[in-house]
Amino acid sequence: MALTGSLGTFHHPGISRIDYKALDMDRVLTALLARLWHQGLPSKISRAKTLEVDVFVKLFLQHPEVFDGFDRETTTRWTATHLLDLVNRGKATEAVASPRPLHGFTYRFRNSRKSRPYGADEQLYEMLAEDPGALAGLREFFFSDVDRATGAITPGPGTDVETQALLHLVEKAGNQMQDRPDTSKPRTPYPPLCAQPARQLCQDVMRLLYHQDHMPRTVLVDYLKILFAFHLSLYHLRMMKLLPAVVEAGAAPASCRKGHAGEDAADRCPYRVRLFLDVEGTPGTPAAALAERSAEIWYRRIPRFVQATYQVKKLDDFAEHLAVKTDKLSRPRGRNYFTPEEVLRLLGKSYRKDRDAFFLQRTNRVRDEEEDTPAELKQITQLDLDPFDEYVEMLMHYKGRYYRRYFVDCLDSMLLKHRPGALLAQPRGGRSGGENSARRFVLDARLLEVLLQVSLLREGNDSSGDLQTSPMRVDEFLALLRDRYGLYIDQVPDSDGFSGAHLDDQAALRANLAAFLNRLREIGYYQDMSDAYLTQTITPRYTIGTVEKMGVTAR
Repeated sequence: MALTGSLGTFHHPGISRIDYKALDMDRVLTALLARLWHQGLPSKISRAKTLEVDVFVKLFLQHPEVFDGFDRETTTRWTATHLLDLVNRGKATEAVASPRPLHGFTYRFRNSRKSRPYGADEQLYEMLAEDPGALAGLREFFFSDVDRATGAITPGPGTDVETQALLHLVEKAGNQMQDRPDTSKPRTPYPPLCAQPARQLCQDVMRLLYHQDHMPRTVLVDYLKILFAFHLSLYHLRMMKLLPAVVEAGAAPASCRKGHAGEDAADRCPYRVRLFLDVEGTPGTPAAALAERSAEIWYRRIPRFVQATYQVKKLDDFAEHLAVKTDKLSRPRGRNYFTPEEVLRLLGKSYRKDRDAFFLQRTNRVRDEEEDTPAELKQITQLDLDPFDEYVEMLMHYKGRYYRRYFVDCLDSMLLKHRPGALLAQPRGGRSGGENSARRFVLDARLLEVLLQVSLLREGNDSSGDLQTSPMRVDEFLALLRDRYGLYIDQVPDSDGFSGAHLDDQAALRANLAAFLNRLREIGYYQDMSDAYLTQTITPRYTIGTVEKMGVTAR
């Protein structure tokens, strides 16, 4: 049965603004660019027609003074392979989603029906809004050659050919479209249940942008996409652990709301993520088995997360009913929405009579829509639950599996499964089950590069406050991955499915560490200088500031 009307609605933006569909980070970043330009609002584009590959090719060929030597075949191939993000590439249904997000105005040339961010752009923007400096840094990077007041574009001397092509599109086709903020979708800045994920994202973005004058623009944009996906996945993994506890307690811990600022590593958020990663990336190894166990623990949390989201959403419906229909609840001052913590207060005894009446009416609606009551629904009604709990159980019966499936697809995409920068792997055909179909957490080389760029940039010894790259000991970097991100390589977590390393695990951990050193060597960050563990160091690829000699004292 399909629940009609508002009965089956699920999402609550105070938990996540994402519509839990498989995400493409090119399209997420493209939509985020519009919010950067319009101060948090999405864009509303008025354009005469849908943009196809031939439209872009024609614009280039009409201006040989800019694109000298570009014949039609070369231009078509270059445009389709390097400049444009295509859906269903190589198939009969191939279509343009948008140009690659190399410049801020890319969003003006997207075909919105083919380039859906599913709310991930809004989620990212609200997380980045934790630090105005991060938003300002991204605006400056993507719109560095645009005058904010006049919109005039002045390309810099080092602008790459792809970005020059996009700027050419803006100049020649800009008068054929209207771009304005969509004020019908105002911002709703919900206070986060835990402030730490947003703060970590902002810090990492600022550090990555520090490299913009030291690496190609295309490389930095790819790094940003991987970093955004990484932090979106860590945020939602944390919510899978935190939200059920918040529902059970009726409020988030005070330390979470403060972002755990100034706390020691041992006192950080008890709901933070801990993942064991298989670095070698080969199924069937002992390290892969540990990574599969880690992934299984986290994916088993999804049904309870779906149920907790339903509980918050339906209490939000109840709060709207009290505020609008009965005038028994006042809206918070200055806003027209309720936070998850505010609606959880409606589970108190003082609201019980109104709550029972509201949800009893809804459970009756569910029964009335079903001609023949299924056995599972009869079992629920025989549990003698209060109307709210009974209603949530009914929703889980009818819609729980549906939303769980879509959330799994969304989480897989945020973890970049089968894509560069992946934190998750699964053998092809894994949905059909089988002996080797289990998901496992991994550390792709591209993600490792991004984390190295962020981590090897640290405060200098002077009082200027400027950051500089400096070498880091291998054991120091491994400790940073554990303490900051919850990524375990040479150790196993002390929770989240693990209780410390057993004797049989030691060989797997040594092999995983060896694979990690080999991965560092492959991407050019590590050279064997000595067998002594404390003198094994990681060296930066891009040098920023004064490089100091690395001591042996742990930080």
